[in-house]
Amino acid sequence: GLSAAELRLMLAKMQQEFQTVVDKQKGELNAAHRRIELLEEMNRLLKTQKFSASSEKSTFQLNLFDEAELETQLDELFDVLPETREEGEELTQQRKARQTRQRGFSANLVRERIEHTLTELEKAGADKTFFTKVKEELHYIPAQLKVLEHWQEKAVFTANNGSQEDQMAAAQRPVHPFGKCSVTTALIAHVITDKYVYGMPLYRQEGKFKRLGQAIYRNNMAQWCMRFADTAQPLLHLMREVQNSGDYLQADETRLQVLKEDGKTAQSDKWMWVTRGGPSNQLSVLFEYDPSRAGSVAV
Repeated sequence: GLSAAELRLMLAKMQQEFQTVVDKQKGELNAAHRRIELLEEMNRLLKTQKFSASSEKSTFQLNLFDEAELETQLDELFDVLPETREEGEELTQQRKARQTRQRGFSANLVRERIEHTLTELEKAGADKTFFTKVKEELHYIPAQLKVLEHWQEKAVFTANNGSQEDQMAAAQRPVHPFGKCSVTTALIAHVITDKYVYGMPLYRQEGKFKRLGQAIYRNNMAQWCMRFADTAQPLLHLMREVQNSGDYLQADETRLQVLKEDGKTAQSDKWMWVTRGGPSNQLSVLFEYDPSRAGSVAV
């Protein structure tokens, strides 16, 4: 019962509504394609970050020198990547970590106040002056080597009787765990931490100390690491006892290559065991090597 004019108007309205739906779907589809492209690029960068930058033998070793650009690209991707309800847990955590970092500095750090003052001319005639904190900057104090000179005070007691010899007393010196050793325990701890926590080989530490003004040879540092293992045994046993006093232990073993081990080839599997446990207020992590992964090792 519609006239030709009314029919044309209705069709035009339907076409307009249909085009609106199509445009909306195209926009959502383009946004989805854009998100997929961003996620694929982010995945590529994260793989590069994880598998290339940490390995000097990687065919992508050049990426070691591109770390700054890599991190910048990741930040830019996180900024433009839209959030969705279906976002994965790992991506959500990484986004949250990047958005919340650099929110002030730890209260445990030493703070130094630097005052920027007005000149006498600039504050002439002012009723009062005061300071306001406008920014905080994180500062690094470069490492340095220094020599501790131990001077021991001695006292001489002259004998009153000629038949006796003079007596001498000397102040007590701190006992070094290695006996005669020309470096402090703090330096030994630094070498061990750099090697086993930060993965810095001894030959690199040798170069670092040389640039700081004193040659420390890697064979000496290797001996300190070996001797420390024996010296620290009582402490390690105590830590093991404290671990075993907890409610449960977490443990895992990881393949390890060991050279020149009796009865084993360099290609055979050996294992580094790690355990974590102890009371909730005294959790600790211990590593222990064993050439086997038999159940008896865990026991």
